Amino acid sequence: MNKVSFIYLSQEDVKKSGGMDMAQTIRDIEDVLVMRHNGECVVPHKVVLRKGTQGEESVSGRINALPGYLGGDKNIGGIKWVASFVQNPFKHGLPRSISLIAINSFETGVPLAIMDGTIISAMRTGAVAGVACKYLANVDARTVRMVGAGVIGRTVLMAVKAVLKAIEHIEIYDPSMERAEKFAEEMQDELGVPVSAADSAEKALPGKDTLVTATPAKEPYVKAQWATKGSLYRHMSGYECGYGVVSQSDKIVVDNWEDVKARNSQTPALMFHDGMLSDNDIHAEIAEIITGQKPGREMREERMFFNPGGMGVHDLIVANRIYETAKEEGYGKTLTLWDQPA
Repeated sequence: MNKVSFIYLSQEDVKKSGGMDMAQTIRDIEDVLVMRHNGECVVPHKVVLRKGTQGEESVSGRINALPGYLGGDKNIGGIKWVASFVQNPFKHGLPRSISLIAINSFETGVPLAIMDGTIISAMRTGAVAGVACKYLANVDARTVRMVGAGVIGRTVLMAVKAVLKAIEHIEIYDPSMERAEKFAEEMQDELGVPVSAADSAEKALPGKDTLVTATPAKEPYVKAQWATKGSLYRHMSGYECGYGVVSQSDKIVVDNWEDVKARNSQTPALMFHDGMLSDNDIHAEIAEIITGQKPGREMREERMFFNPGGMGVHDLIVANRIYETAKEEGYGKTLTLWDQPA
């Protein structure tokens, strides 16, 4: 009875176990946001491992550790170990982001599963944007305007399409026009909505519906006048917009304000540390809107700004669902940690 084993799930196993189900991932993320709000999660700050300065990450890369605990009927702890190397797609033919996720029983501490986390990480990031659309966008929004033809751009569009049924056109810009055109063709086939590539951010972004930036930018390029009245701007990644974009917003919403501040890489955090934004300027964490404690969009003309930092519990709730499905369906490989503890 002292034998300890766990399930190993490859990326293909994760996909077979529901890893690409965006509608379910959105439900997972909404659930875990509420769980955290109700005190059923432990969310330590992410740990960042880098060789140089934050500004040098685009060259040298980084690896983050995102631990967390899920209570309720889950009672698991776990961690996502995620490497982000921006040059991978261009130099090595690899994804920019490569992840592993481990989950453990919080009754005994034994490992339950180790799995590929690359798909989970991308899907849960897109799903957070989907939750934001559900509560902050105009329900009849018809256009999506985006910068960044990468993996996160793909999952964000999957999530937006799952939530906003009236979307009828998507515009995409990427510094590589070839990449943008390929992305547009593939996403049009996948989503069944016209997708076109623009040759500049200035042409792609300005609009009144939903705007998205998903780039590792170190210098801002989004201008205040591009986020017009009635828009929802989802600021997904780096230092992508100028301070004026944030300060003109009618409501600033985040997922975890303390985490966003601690990471200090996105525009609202930079503004806070420069004394240009206070805690009181944050309208809500999204869970407060989901639970009805604070209002989401109240007027059609409001400018809404959403900034997710990402939390390990996002990955863990999806990973736990995939683990349970894999166990039930017999996917993956059972590996032995020991037959008898030494």
